[in-house]
Amino acid sequence: MSLESALSFLVIIFIFAITPGPGVFALLARSLTSGIKPCISMALGMAISDVLYLILACFGLAIIAEQWSGLFTAIRIVGAFYLFYLGYKMWTAPTTLLQNTSSKNAHSVFKGFMQGFFISASNPKVIFFYIAFLPTILDLNSLTTADIALASALTLVGLMLGLMLIAISAASARRFFKSKGAVKGLNRVSGSIMIG
Repeated sequence: MSLESALSFLVIIFIFAITPGPGVFALLARSLTSGIKPCISMALGMAISDVLYLILACFGLAIIAEQWSGLFTAIRIVGAFYLFYLGYKMWTAPTTLLQNTSSKNAHSVFKGFMQGFFISASNPKVIFFYIAFLPTILDLNSLTTADIALASALTLVGLMLGLMLIAISAASARRFFKSKGAVKGLNRVSGSIMIG
């Protein structure tokens, strides 16, 4: 992969990361309610899931998708129910004023990572990107192992940059949610977005 191709790929992945979708909305909601720190593990989970899709795409994801279409459909359905569940939890969350409640224990870091991983793994936008759009960017048939490793690293970096930009921007908006009514409205909007 040439330097120009690598830079172009990084820019495309960054743009893909900030394109609205279930993962972006989940990250926005988490950042608005909990701050930046809990978003790091969630963003990392989403990025790792995408890297796995990239690797599978390089080894023939389209063929796998055709052979295992039922599995991909089941993953999307489970993901949809999970997003609905998260939206319901946000909609019915108690109205407490926002604080810096970033938990530091390993359980919440793992939970955030797994939430991000499953949201991204079941996201139709991600699946479509790696099955349909990625082959228009990279010639998957001519990639070497080093190219796949480089593309995976660029994907991880580009996604983390984009997702953390979103998390930092949303966290900076938290100062506007100082009343219980504003927090309740934020919970309802975030929950509705996740359910939608």
